[in-house]
Amino acid sequence: MEEINSLMQGFSVALTYHNLLFMLVGILLGVLIGVLPGLGGANGVAILLPLTFTMSPTSAIIMLSCIYWGALFGGAITSILFNIPGEPWSVATTFDGHPMAKAGRAGEALTAAFTSSFVGALIAVIVITFLAPLVAKFSLRFGPPEFFAVQLLTFCSFVGLGKGHPAKTIAAMMLGFALAAVGLDTVTGTLRMTFGTHELLRGFDFLIAVIGLFGIGEILLTMEEGLAFKGVHARINPRVVWQTWKQLPQYWLTALRSTLIGCWMGITPGGATPASFMSYGIAKRFSKDGEKFGTGQMEGVVAPETAAHAAGTSALLPMLTLGIPGSPTAAVLLGGLLIWGLQPGPLLFIEQKDFVWGLIASMYLGNIVGLIIVLTTVPWWAAILRVPFSIIAPIIIVVCAIGAYTVHNAMLDVVLMLVFGVVGYLFKKLDYPLAPMVLALVLGDMAESSFRQSMLLSRGEVSIFWSNGLVGSICGLAMLMLFWPVITKLLHKLRSGNNDLNGQRPVE
Repeated sequence: MEEINSLMQGFSVALTYHNLLFMLVGILLGVLIGVLPGLGGANGVAILLPLTFTMSPTSAIIMLSCIYWGALFGGAITSILFNIPGEPWSVATTFDGHPMAKAGRAGEALTAAFTSSFVGALIAVIVITFLAPLVAKFSLRFGPPEFFAVQLLTFCSFVGLGKGHPAKTIAAMMLGFALAAVGLDTVTGTLRMTFGTHELLRGFDFLIAVIGLFGIGEILLTMEEGLAFKGVHARINPRVVWQTWKQLPQYWLTALRSTLIGCWMGITPGGATPASFMSYGIAKRFSKDGEKFGTGQMEGVVAPETAAHAAGTSALLPMLTLGIPGSPTAAVLLGGLLIWGLQPGPLLFIEQKDFVWGLIASMYLGNIVGLIIVLTTVPWWAAILRVPFSIIAPIIIVVCAIGAYTVHNAMLDVVLMLVFGVVGYLFKKLDYPLAPMVLALVLGDMAESSFRQSMLLSRGEVSIFWSNGLVGSICGLAMLMLFWPVITKLLHKLRSGNNDLNGQRPVE
């Protein structure tokens, strides 16, 4: 098959000595980022993205994606040992993971979490391997109306499927669109919203924004909470690993179900956090030991970890094939591709085959290397958490400042980073989601260009978005996603009304 041949070519790219070195460094940095609360995959990739500007795009994306895999693995360590979710999606892992650790089964819990994560990610990579070329070939039929329809579907999916309040999601997205509009008009070349300031000619760089929103914002929030690390010691030996692996096959149905949920939530912009909670809830409902969930059940660790890693990995599928990120981390990686001069989409698979298939091959290798590393180095990462946060926080802030300054070698970027940090802090306090804002900041210009090109083609007729079955069906699905919260509320009211009527006894 063509995909297998392309994958073999990708392995020849990924297995070069320098790419293997970048892979190992990325995994180690990622686990460290995942272990430290206040960071996370998206934050770590955003902070370290400036370090890749002097690297080749292939090596850069391999290192950044491995940072992501490592962060996914590292988030489970804090959740299980310290009851502190290193990532938002790892909250569900604490429900049964930490009780297992307190009961002296920390090694079993960690082994189950790491192995389940590996399985979920592996299946998601296989899906990407065989599905990505098909999606890319199909999307070659896309013109400006189709691309705008897909982008509209992405925005509407965040509203309809996001875990936050729809109004807050829309507000965050509108702010992202406003920020994306600052600078040069991509179609006419005229200045917009610069207010006579020369520094705003280039607009708000998305990298500065994400470093501030995620990195500084999380640190400010964590400092306010006065985080203290208290946890249990853990050590994993081969006997514990083997005994746990012998138990895991009995949860194959849970793992398969969680993988399907994760892949779906990753491809659609649901994200890893809803996937982990959904899979945990479904596993609890269908398990014969469902009433024991929350007391230290291994199945309660397998379900969220498998789903989260499947979602995090499969989120790269729409990013590579359509240029539509399925998660905040994918949005940051999308911005990196644009900085390196690569345009995500169907032509990427034709013009940059070494890049695409080198990345896909590194997903296989990165998850294998990541599994080995976390199984053998758990005590080291646990020891890091005993360093006072008052020491860790300034180091993270300095790294963020260096990363922001190196983008354009301008102090203004450091100031903007701090401003965005305050905005990120306020968003967290007010429970406004950051992902829609980042998405709009990254895709705002692209969506505007596609829309205006469509209007030029149709001479101002909006009906172009319903001119054929493909674009019409995508736009129809987008409208369904946009109004999905309203539809679900109406259906709930109808059900409750029918139940009330059925519950009334007839008058004799």
